[in-house]
Amino acid sequence: MKLSEVESQMKKSVEATQRSFNTLRTGRANASILDRINVEYYGAATPLKSLATINTPDASTITIQPFDQGSMTDIEKAIMMSDVGINPSNDGSTIRLNVPPLTSERRKELVKIASKYAEEGKVAVRNVRRDAMDSVKKEEKAGDLSEDESRDRQDDIQKLTDKYVKRMDEVLAEKEKDIMTV
Repeated sequence: MKLSEVESQMKKSVEATQRSFNTLRTGRANASILDRINVEYYGAATPLKSLATINTPDASTITIQPFDQGSMTDIEKAIMMSDVGINPSNDGSTIRLNVPPLTSERRKELVKIASKYAEEGKVAVRNVRRDAMDSVKKEEKAGDLSEDESRDRQDDIQKLTDKYVKRMDEVLAEKEKDIMTV
């Protein structure tokens, strides 16, 4: 396994963690908090964003306009069952989500969830490291690499791992700051 491939996979782990962070709400309306919501639509779990237009007309409101008015109750039900923590209001053609300001208790909860996402990201980075290390050890056993070359590659892989675990901590610190800012 090439070092560039290892770095690319680690970078993807960081990006996936950042996408997970985007689904956490930070006190202002953000349509990406609805990204993980799937709606039971004609017997199939369908992503909300493929069933409706989602807008944020102001800092505290998210509007959802379904393409099919018949899916209105299914969308409402999916939002209520999700972990978003906002009750939808339906005016017949549009579903509105009024994003309340976060309480300090809810902010702490969100920080814990963000920490969990970051830890999952770190595990993904370490899994990439494990796979790369196994690959290097196999090459050494097969005689394709000398012991010194193997050790050098393993050191390089470990340095990359340290770099991306540190990056994950930085991304988490930014998100925590964002969540805790009133």
